[in-house]
Amino acid sequence: MLKVAIPNKGQLAEPAFSMLREAGYLSSPIHETLVVSDKQNDVEFFFLRPRDIAIYVASGNLDFGITGQDMVADSKVEVQEILPLGFAKSVFTIAGSNGMDNIKNVAKKRIATSYPGLLNQWLQNQKLTAEVVQLDGAVENAVGLGVADYVADVVATGTTLKRAGLHQLGEPIMYSQAILIGRNTSESNEQRDDFIRRINSVIVARDYVLMDYDIPSNLVEQACIITPGFESPTISGLRDSSWSAIRVMVPSVEVHAIMDQLYKIGAKGILVTQIIACRL
Repeated sequence: MLKVAIPNKGQLAEPAFSMLREAGYLSSPIHETLVVSDKQNDVEFFFLRPRDIAIYVASGNLDFGITGQDMVADSKVEVQEILPLGFAKSVFTIAGSNGMDNIKNVAKKRIATSYPGLLNQWLQNQKLTAEVVQLDGAVENAVGLGVADYVADVVATGTTLKRAGLHQLGEPIMYSQAILIGRNTSESNEQRDDFIRRINSVIVARDYVLMDYDIPSNLVEQACIITPGFESPTISGLRDSSWSAIRVMVPSVEVHAIMDQLYKIGAKGILVTQIIACRL
């Protein structure tokens, strides 16, 4: 039975659960529990603290885990980073009071963080020495309460830092998002491969939409330049032989710009359909 760790709380939990549902797992109602067996797919899911998932996976007792890239880096354990999942995007950054703009100012100062591994590695790379004050969350209050001179934290929008009178110094230390990780192994089996393919199919489905449109047959080649698809668009003849129908996958973020271009060259009946899952 495949064993997979997923976040039990925080901003990673709900998106991870939704992605697994879209991939065909955990279809039955879930009540508060630590372990859920998906007998239909022969997978056992363990609901764990996001910070601990990399450690459990690295131990070799779990096959996969969904957690934050920043948490994996902070844990200093050896796991395979298999797929970026596209949600819970954030940055790990240094922040200080207004007027403290030089990143080198952190030298010899106190820096509060919940990510000591990441911070110590950055200080080492920058050849800087500072006192690392380890806290378990809500580090943005550390400067105001006199516990630290700076903070090093993972932020999504920066709003919380601004409310605490802090602003980011320099470039982010790390860009992060949710990732699928696996234990370090060269072993490959059908069930593991199927799990990865299912998750990847959801990622692709979220990034693309299916577009159908009619186009004058003499403009098919021009239309295919606008919508090349993966291998090639599907082109079908209509009852009126002077027109053709085209079906193709296009990036969802570009869909309106593509519709504009197609309409301008003469396309009609442009339809866009959401993709639930996709294997390429």
